[in-house]
Amino acid sequence: MRVSFVSMPWQSLDMPSLQVGLLRTLVTTTRPADTVTEYHGWLHWAEFLLDRSAGALSPTDYMSVANDQIFDGFGDWVFSGVLYDDSDWGTEQLIRYAGKTGTPIDTVLGMRPHAADFIDAAAEEILRSSPDVVGMTTTFLQNVPSLALAKELKRRRPGVLTVLGGSNCDGPMGHALHRNHRFVDYVVRGEAEGALPDLLARIEEGARPADVPGLCWWDGDVSRCNEETRRTVSPGVIPTPNYDAWQSTMDASPVAEFVEPKIVVEGARGCWWGEKHHCTFCGLNGSLMEFRAKSGHRLWSEIDRLVRRHQILDVVTVDNIMSMGYFRDFLPLAAESGWDLRIHYEVKSNLSGEQVASLARAGVHHVQPGIESLNSRVLALMDKGVSGCHNVRMLRECENHGLTCTWNYLYGFPGERDADYKPVIEQMPALWHLQPPGGATRIALERFSPHYTNPALGFPDRRPADMYQHVYQLPADELNDLVYLFDSPPAGIHGDVENRLIDAVERWTAAYSSSSLLLEASAKGDELDVHEGRHGRPRCTYRLSGWEAVAFRHLEHGRTLSGLRRRMADGGTDLSTGALGAWVDMLAERGLVFRDKNTVVALPTEAVALRAPERDDAPMAEAAAGQGTR
Repeated sequence: MRVSFVSMPWQSLDMPSLQVGLLRTLVTTTRPADTVTEYHGWLHWAEFLLDRSAGALSPTDYMSVANDQIFDGFGDWVFSGVLYDDSDWGTEQLIRYAGKTGTPIDTVLGMRPHAADFIDAAAEEILRSSPDVVGMTTTFLQNVPSLALAKELKRRRPGVLTVLGGSNCDGPMGHALHRNHRFVDYVVRGEAEGALPDLLARIEEGARPADVPGLCWWDGDVSRCNEETRRTVSPGVIPTPNYDAWQSTMDASPVAEFVEPKIVVEGARGCWWGEKHHCTFCGLNGSLMEFRAKSGHRLWSEIDRLVRRHQILDVVTVDNIMSMGYFRDFLPLAAESGWDLRIHYEVKSNLSGEQVASLARAGVHHVQPGIESLNSRVLALMDKGVSGCHNVRMLRECENHGLTCTWNYLYGFPGERDADYKPVIEQMPALWHLQPPGGATRIALERFSPHYTNPALGFPDRRPADMYQHVYQLPADELNDLVYLFDSPPAGIHGDVENRLIDAVERWTAAYSSSSLLLEASAKGDELDVHEGRHGRPRCTYRLSGWEAVAFRHLEHGRTLSGLRRRMADGGTDLSTGALGAWVDMLAERGLVFRDKNTVVALPTEAVALRAPERDDAPMAEAAAGQGTR
């Protein structure tokens, strides 16, 4: 059997498709007689745009759609005119949406006229290898490009079998994709390691696939949907991806000069925190929350082999959360390797300073710790299991060890109050030396999240997100099953407090590159100097000595006033609550500590990480004009 695996736009240009890499290994291992080809549609689309526009639509423009406009559906809209055989389809809705949201659309308007020719070229190239089966992986904005391609493949060669799989096919979404698109022969819901080999075997035998778990298939004109299995794939069965074909494609591509390629690996699936405490807003993992991790030795072996084979030192892990066991095995192995790696990992935000140091020693340069808020009450509404001071400590330790930290400040949780945000907003200028959030964003209602599955949590009224009006030509009940994002009346803060939060984050972002708050210890460690260098504040040095230096070190971990008093008493220094409280108040006035509820955490860093140049823009000018609390 001849099988072709396809990944369409809008995957990130600097990475291979993990799904295609895994599927290639899976089929070549379980069905060695099959012939496997790949089509890297995301790369070819960027090349196509670059060529057809004579350089006017660059890979940078591609990435702006792929990375920045996921929640606007623009990437899908570019191809929806091809899917519906109408070059103007959805344009009126798109313009109306852009006018309401203020989102620029010039780039996607320039891309759409090239979509039909690209789909023609893609179908022609894929069919050149005469595949019996074409499998397409779909996540986020890959749905409509994949559907448009599947439709064209069936038009040109009705006998070719089209298969869709990926996270966009999970649960009811997969069945809706199938029953609304007759040119899609099969949809694999759930993990493919078991289902795909079984499906290929049934196709080869000419048998009905009624026993393939989770599969959607056509029984005449009726869309059948097999029950999904509750069993998950064990870590030992998860293949090692094969990226050889991607490497050849990338090496020959004009896109290569625009990107720094990265290797993608998978150490674990599911979420160990979500198994016990599913974050209320998170729809990731869908029906596959159970956490499973490869051994640290196996993960390191895979990375070592892929790095050697492809001569690429940038490594992105797709795990939703790092296995805590990797601090014992994987990270030490990476640290001992001598490789000058740059690894990305998603971690929990309550790591200790030593654990962050372990990440840095192993070559982890970029973390996504899921900080989301700096207020403990709001974090409890999320069921995050961390405090605001934990999150500030994480930001400080990332600065100490030179780790880039990506996070967003989320708001709009049912039950939150203005009082949960005002103290944080007032303290944000004290945090300007720490890495700011990417923005302040109202939460979305995601399928599979507790907010979605349990309307009693605060979002009882919901409908498919407005963006889907310019993406799909389907009735409301079908959209309701197909889509991942939903609109609901907003909850939580609004008005003045919402605007103040957004403004405070913008000021933080503008001030970060020129801010520092550096802690320097004396040779004996009995004195501490804190050098003030945050944007808009007079340069000065605060000296702490004696018991103050000892107490300040305790605050690096985050302490309540009573807990700090006990620590000091255990060390032989008995201070009254009043005296200690007055001292902490003084630290807070100077912006040397962050307070969240009854807990206090020290803010100075012991190193100043390399920063991007100061941005010369309006937010910086505003920050300079109003550096005080607001």
